[in-house]
Amino acid sequence: MTQDLDDAALVALIERLGSRRDAADGEAALRRLYDLTSAKLYGLARRVTGNPDWAEDALQEAYLYVWRVAADYRASLSPPMAWLGLIVRSRSLDLLRRRTAERADAHVELDATLAEMLPGEGNDPLDTSLASEQAWALHECLRQLEGRQREVVSLAYLRDLSHSELAGQLKLPLGTVKTWIRRGLEQLRGCMARFA
Repeated sequence: MTQDLDDAALVALIERLGSRRDAADGEAALRRLYDLTSAKLYGLARRVTGNPDWAEDALQEAYLYVWRVAADYRASLSPPMAWLGLIVRSRSLDLLRRRTAERADAHVELDATLAEMLPGEGNDPLDTSLASEQAWALHECLRQLEGRQREVVSLAYLRDLSHSELAGQLKLPLGTVKTWIRRGLEQLRGCMARFA
């Protein structure tokens, strides 16, 4: 199939999606468009986000957006893959900004929670020193965990969230959350033992 035929087929699918005579026809057009373009667009999302899970999320958001705005597409202004690529890139950058902000907020919350756990000014200086060393050690050990794993462990124990609550809040599979917590705790135990 030549590039012209590919573009023509994609334009026809986007126009069919935009005109949606009925929901079934629109879904079929979107499914076919996805089958033809998702591999290339996933590669683009993966390059922008640097994370396979985030790339999948960005791709899903992009196709939902295409579903909503397909009627606005004009083939005379942009080839279909360029239009789709622009949408995927935009959704990937938006997702990357959101996730980066969420991780920064999680670090601030963790630091604030650790600060609250330290004893007050009225305690014995030796106890304060020991607690401070333990908090520092815990902080250093947490920093050695991979970002998402650190986030899951922190939320599980500092916010006292169940595995299923975490999975729902972070939009991750329950098995992934359980594995990350188990492995994270094993790494923390080993790390904290070195500071003991």
